[in-house]
Amino acid sequence: MSSRIVLAFDAFLGFCRDTKMSEIIYPPGCRPITEDLGPDELIRRLKTLAHTLQAMGQDEGAYQQYIPLALHLAEEQFLSHPSRDVQLLIACCIADVLRVYAPEAPYKDTDQVKTIFLFLITQLSGLKDPKDAAFKRYFYLLENLAYVKSFNMCFDLEDSQEIFCALFHLMFKIVNDEHSPRVKSFMLDVLCPVIGESDNVGNELLDIILMNIVEPNKTQRKNAYLLAKELVVKTSDTLEPYIQGFFNQVLILGKEDKNLQIYSKVYDLIYELNHICPQVLTAVLPQLECKLKSAQVKERLGAVALLARMFSEKDSELARRHPSLWRAFLGRFNDISVSIRIKCVQYSMHFFLNHPDLRKDITETLKMRQHDSEENVRYEVVMAIVTTARRDFQVVSDSEDLLEFVKERTLDKKYKIRKEAMSGLAMIYRKHLSDADVPNATKKAVTWIKDKILNGYYMAGMEDRLLVERLLNTCLVPYQLPAVERMRKLYHLLGTVDDHATKAFIELQKNQLCVRKLVLEWLELHRRSSTPEVQKEISVKVQALSRCLPEPVKAHEYLSKFSSHMRKDPGLLESMEVVARPSVSCQECSYATAAVLKKLGQPVMTNLYYNIVKMLLERVSSVMVDHEAIRILIGYVEDCLRGGNTIEEVGLHPATAGDRGLKLLVMLSCVFAPHFHHQDILEQLMELLHLEDQSIAPLVLSVFTFLGKYKCLYEQFPDIMDTLAPICKNFAETGTPKQAKGAIRCIFVNMPDLHDTLFPAILDSAKTNLCPESDHYRTAIVTLGHIAFNVPEKCKVQIKNIVSRKIVKELLVKEARQTENNNHDTESWCAEEDLPEETRCKIEGLKAMARWLLGLKQDTASAQKTFRMLNAFISHKGDLLQSGRLSQAEMSWLRLSAGCAMLKVCEQKGVGDQYTAEQFYNLSQLMVDEVKQVREIFALKLHKGLGRGLPNKCLPLDFMGYYALAGKEPDIRLRMIMRNYMIADINKRRDYVKTLTMGANQADKAMSQLPHILPDYMLAFAVPVLAHDPGLSRWDDVQDLTRSKQCLWFILEPLVTKNEYFSYGFYKNLIERMKNHKDALRPDDDSTNYKIWALCDLTSGLLLTKTVNYDLKDFPTETRIPTMYFAPQSDFVNTRVFLPPELQYQPNKKTGITLAMLNSDRQKKQKTKIKAEPCGPLGTDKKLTTRGIDAQPSEASETKIQLPGLEDVLDEPPPKRLREHLKIDVDK
Repeated sequence: MSSRIVLAFDAFLGFCRDTKMSEIIYPPGCRPITEDLGPDELIRRLKTLAHTLQAMGQDEGAYQQYIPLALHLAEEQFLSHPSRDVQLLIACCIADVLRVYAPEAPYKDTDQVKTIFLFLITQLSGLKDPKDAAFKRYFYLLENLAYVKSFNMCFDLEDSQEIFCALFHLMFKIVNDEHSPRVKSFMLDVLCPVIGESDNVGNELLDIILMNIVEPNKTQRKNAYLLAKELVVKTSDTLEPYIQGFFNQVLILGKEDKNLQIYSKVYDLIYELNHICPQVLTAVLPQLECKLKSAQVKERLGAVALLARMFSEKDSELARRHPSLWRAFLGRFNDISVSIRIKCVQYSMHFFLNHPDLRKDITETLKMRQHDSEENVRYEVVMAIVTTARRDFQVVSDSEDLLEFVKERTLDKKYKIRKEAMSGLAMIYRKHLSDADVPNATKKAVTWIKDKILNGYYMAGMEDRLLVERLLNTCLVPYQLPAVERMRKLYHLLGTVDDHATKAFIELQKNQLCVRKLVLEWLELHRRSSTPEVQKEISVKVQALSRCLPEPVKAHEYLSKFSSHMRKDPGLLESMEVVARPSVSCQECSYATAAVLKKLGQPVMTNLYYNIVKMLLERVSSVMVDHEAIRILIGYVEDCLRGGNTIEEVGLHPATAGDRGLKLLVMLSCVFAPHFHHQDILEQLMELLHLEDQSIAPLVLSVFTFLGKYKCLYEQFPDIMDTLAPICKNFAETGTPKQAKGAIRCIFVNMPDLHDTLFPAILDSAKTNLCPESDHYRTAIVTLGHIAFNVPEKCKVQIKNIVSRKIVKELLVKEARQTENNNHDTESWCAEEDLPEETRCKIEGLKAMARWLLGLKQDTASAQKTFRMLNAFISHKGDLLQSGRLSQAEMSWLRLSAGCAMLKVCEQKGVGDQYTAEQFYNLSQLMVDEVKQVREIFALKLHKGLGRGLPNKCLPLDFMGYYALAGKEPDIRLRMIMRNYMIADINKRRDYVKTLTMGANQADKAMSQLPHILPDYMLAFAVPVLAHDPGLSRWDDVQDLTRSKQCLWFILEPLVTKNEYFSYGFYKNLIERMKNHKDALRPDDDSTNYKIWALCDLTSGLLLTKTVNYDLKDFPTETRIPTMYFAPQSDFVNTRVFLPPELQYQPNKKTGITLAMLNSDRQKKQKTKIKAEPCGPLGTDKKLTTRGIDAQPSEASETKIQLPGLEDVLDEPPPKRLREHLKIDVDK
């Protein structure tokens, strides 16, 4: 029964289907399309149908009979047919149906319409492969859909956005390089109407479109980007309100839809849209101002990064169109967020290069940022300006401010900033000033660069010195240049830099020479047999070399490794010996250096072994000067002296070219003497002596002298020395004083075999000329002094008699001749050349006496007599006989010369120890002389004497006490100079102490020498100097004591601040011991004693108020009081306070600890605690802070220093013993 029912139902369905099929009308020649057909037959019939439909036109009202066929083709069984070709043909047929029946398609059911268009979109995916055999049919499908804007019929569907999103997603996915422009054009023709004629563009559709114009799609899917770009441009009018609405939601309302990818790319999108179609952003960009002022750092950073790119791009007119937004952007240079300030600064270069009209605004903002408290911001400022200069120097040279910013940063507190500033300036110098085509205006804009780079050698850090050495050889005088060009650069450099830079260059070369000598000694030890003693010596050398490099501990490790490497590799050792060989040529040195570096591994930052040895090689490699270079340089100098074309070619000033060249040769002869030891070089130098200018010979003779100190020239070149001897003899007898001085030195150093014949003859001639009537009187005085200094044992008695009679009696003690108007000159100073000849002779006589004493070394009787006479000159203000015939300027020069002579003699042990305390005090008065030039020159001589030949060939530590009087210096510039002298002398002694205490087996020696070297002891000499200063009239005069307090702090500041070895206990003990002594000069004079004790009390108060570390830690040596100035007293304990009440130290919150320290030798050590001062942002702006970013002697700090537990101590009354002492002090 059931089987019959099923059969009957199937029959019914078949009937219905046949009935339906019979209702479908097919075009002529087309056969019915049914699902029961096989694939091949179905495809054949569909092709015929497709071809027929393709030929049909768009006649309105026609073809109504085919509507059932159109509906039949859209049935599910065909749309989901397993055959790909069937689906494609069905799609083409449906597309033609849509074309033929447009604008009224036969499909009315919304679900069916949605299904059809999703089917069509699926079929369009076949476009992705143009090589596909069916591609033409897929292209026909695309073309057909584009032609009649078929997708427009989806506008009325509820799910239209779903269909459009699928369509757009597919198109962006399949478009590729193999598509022809025609294919891409039809893709746009399909997509554009969907946007342009739509009443609504949803965010999902926007997301699909806009994601293709930002990274990473922009780069990774270039064709999709171009398609999206064209689409946006063509539909910009329609998209504009939707894009604006999207940005309103994000920028103003802060709404985010996590389902949309474009929300994470908002700023990138704005940037790209600004490029593609800026008009759609007309109302959007002003909204970014609120993002610039957002409380969220991330939002501000995104907005800043976007606007920086948009504002700074070439041809951008954004700043002109949106001035309010531009001003808001400039404000972010002052943002409180470091990352935002950095981002702003990083784009500065693009503004400078692309927008001349905005340079002024950017320069003003950088002016603040170059003083930023954050080092990375300052670093980026330097990098922005330097990079700009490298790309277009004209931009930087037009604005003096920009290079000034870099110039300032060469003194930055952080080395990495100093390094970039210096390196940037050096690269600018090399690139723009070495090119002959650079305009003169550009060259003048940065003439200071070479001075600034060389002045970097004055920085305290070893890294800075190595940097200057590297820049000298790579940029200022590039070592790769041929010798002719290299010497021109060197001559130009030293011919145009200032005095400070010249001194720095000399110091640089001397330091490198010292390192070369050290390396030579180190390498020589590697040639010896390996024994424990040799290994120990090698270790000592490695330790010494490591101190010549940054980070000595790390350097020691890798230099030890390098030492072992050289032991194992003879080739490496040989290359190092070539590098360090004194006579090596520049080319040989360069090749040998490269050979050494090749054996050290990869030249990367992480290879510390390579980098440390490379730094050592940079210090020892001689790649600037060799024999050939010296020969060329002397030729240049000679041509300049003769007024040749070299002056103009090298770029020198005609008035100074020759003199600068000769001084350069003198310096090079001191450092590179082996390169001068050649016949041709010496013959060139001999030629210079025949030139007429009197100033040439002294410098040339100095060259010969330095060469002789390296190796006696008479041994190698006797013929040349035999020729030079009579020339020197003539200079010593009848030349200028400077020529005579150089000649005597040259004979002494280079001609030992001729001493017995030349010096007696010269001395006889000088004796003859030692009379005021002689034209060579002053020359004879100079000659006598230098002979007495260099060969004191030859003609010893004769010289003593000449000095006694001719110098002392007939010159120095002789009453000055009355000359017209010489005593009416009221000027207190004049140039030495403007002094009367008699006075100039007296000055040379004072120098000659000093040289005579220095030559004698141990003649104490003569020294005492000389000191008395020199002291008389100083005491009588320069007018020894009080005749009143001398002008003020002459008296100034004479007392200065006497003082300098005393300083010079005091450098020599033996004769230099014969001065008395009174003479010591009198001499100190030149530090406060009424004439500024006297003070300045005397301070310079004092500084030179203290720094020369530590520890035995310099002035004793006593003279460091003179610097206390510099605290009274009224001239600010001179006061700063004196302070720098003092700090340099203090640091030099501290460095020597470090070297002494770190040396092997030198501990005992170091301990015994410390009281004579440690700068902390200068306080023990400063106190008596101030006590005997007439400026301190009474021990209780408040004004005088206030000035003395300034003097004391002048010397104490560098001693107690920034000193890791500062010991409060040492100073406390030293002051207490001084206070228990009396004045050694006048022990019974209460006035003087009270002055000393009052100064001790002032010092105690300064230590308590100015220092924060009161540790009583051990000091490397016990305190010693110099008995020459302090008379010890037995059973004498001085506890009285000798200060007026207004100057007495008033206890404040700190004194709960510090006063107890004064009266108790046992006090628990207190540790200072640094508490950061809280600071909070005001809005989003950063305060302009300029403190603490430059390399200064005293760093600025934003911290408060407190003593922990101090408040607790102050809550209790002071101990009984302390109360008693307080009571005693108050009573007194």
